[in-house]
Amino acid sequence: MQDKITKILKAISDPTRREIFHALVIAATALPITEISSQFEMSRQGVTKHLKTLETAGLIEINAIGRERFCKADTQPLKEINKWLKFYEQFWDNALGNLGDYLDQKS
Repeated sequence: MQDKITKILKAISDPTRREIFHALVIAATALPITEISSQFEMSRQGVTKHLKTLETAGLIEINAIGRERFCKADTQPLKEINKWLKFYEQFWDNALGNLGDYLDQKS
């Protein structure tokens, strides 16, 4: 599971990849790589590199239809990150609650 989380975090750590992923989520449909590339001031090859990283993390699917390749977002892997973060959120909520209780006792 940790390797999966590492791949997802690596993929979304880059602002361009987050922007690409966001565009695909908002589109709610598969978009051709040429259309995605036209939205960014970089080469198609540069965008394709970002797409490969997103695909490796499981955040997008790339399918060929004829000569064109289409990308579609998959938000399901973000649930893994959410679950991972919830553990730490609960940890900090408990720790801060305990600190508050301790400080209330000292007053």
